[in-house]
Amino acid sequence: MASVPAPLVTMLRNKATTLRIESVRATTESGTGHPTSCCSAADIVATLFFSVMRYDPKNPRNQNNDRFVLSKGHAAPLLYAAWAEAGLFDVKELIKLRTLKSDLEGHPTPRLPFVDVATGSLGQGLAAGVGLALNAKKVDKSGYRTYVLMGDGESVEGSVWEAVELARQFKLDNLCAIVDVNRLGQSDPTMLQHDMKAYKSRWAGFGWNAIVVDGHNHAALLKAFADAARTKGRPTVLLAKTFKGKGISFAENKADWHGKALKKGDEFQKAIDELTRQIKPTTAVATFKIPPMPSRSAKPAKPMAPPVYKLGDMVATREAFGAALVALGEANSSVVALDADVKNSTFTDRFGKQFPDRFFENFIAEQNMLGAAIGLAATGKIPFVATFAAFLTRAYDFIRMAAISQSNIKLVGTHVGVSIGEDGPSQ
Repeated sequence: MASVPAPLVTMLRNKATTLRIESVRATTESGTGHPTSCCSAADIVATLFFSVMRYDPKNPRNQNNDRFVLSKGHAAPLLYAAWAEAGLFDVKELIKLRTLKSDLEGHPTPRLPFVDVATGSLGQGLAAGVGLALNAKKVDKSGYRTYVLMGDGESVEGSVWEAVELARQFKLDNLCAIVDVNRLGQSDPTMLQHDMKAYKSRWAGFGWNAIVVDGHNHAALLKAFADAARTKGRPTVLLAKTFKGKGISFAENKADWHGKALKKGDEFQKAIDELTRQIKPTTAVATFKIPPMPSRSAKPAKPMAPPVYKLGDMVATREAFGAALVALGEANSSVVALDADVKNSTFTDRFGKQFPDRFFENFIAEQNMLGAAIGLAATGKIPFVATFAAFLTRAYDFIRMAAISQSNIKLVGTHVGVSIGEDGPSQ
């Protein structure tokens, strides 16, 4: 990539500062929220929204838009500020954050047109991103890219590493994760703090293109995102070294600021004054790379021809499910299926043989399977998620968040009942 023009860097820096100001203002007005978590990621979000991503700021539902998942959902004011700054709605709406008269909740949900999946229960955004990226690469054959912004604290969750493995397995080179490594958790510093070498070795060990970058350097971020776009055959992660509370002298890189709004009065005004002084004149303006609307819509569902059985035939319930799923797949191209390495027991293997581009083997990773289903459902697909019923309990919180996302997902649990006999109680 050629050198980045100085006016562009200044414009992005100004945008990031504006996002910080609006995040601080909104949380102070509501008296609650996570302004310092917003501040650490503001440069990343500004670079994505005002230079890197291809999207229509007036039409967030354009199916060809690049997708952005805020896995660290507590930084919601930053996301809202970005869309307001892009022109989707009036910036004045931001100060209604977390009030009954506003749709701007404390964590993002799809009641907002620019939110694909609900986040806030940490460790789930990357799995949803896997589903969004799978849809583009395997089902719709679309050119959109998926960006997932995560916190360093949530990267301890096991569900994250399920998603990391599956993204590499599916060779999702249209997926880019960004870890906001701001060092500080809610009550303690994070495990690795700013050990960027350790972060890189872990992600690279799973086969990702792992890039360590200064998360407050816009030129470096632009180059890293360009590297991600060029990388083929594997996903990319940007490991962005940042500082919580960036730009506010008395809160930057300080403990005990998580989830605390700045107090109205001198504290708030000092922060706003410091941030405002950071805005510099520039000739550059943000331009949006608007993708065209999809040229075709989903094929309408056809009448379904159900499997035919003779009266009195004995058919195992799970075998009947497998046959019915194939019939549904033939009738409706939006039907997709996910399984967790039990497809020859749940009979989803029949669907996989008939529709290989719509079947996703998730191996023994039930949490990622549910998260990917949420992402697929956000694109209008109808996921059927199958495994032994007992193992769905591992993904309980994903199921809860799927309900908050109002996801159209069908959960199919086999081998369920008072007893399943010789297999014993663990199944």
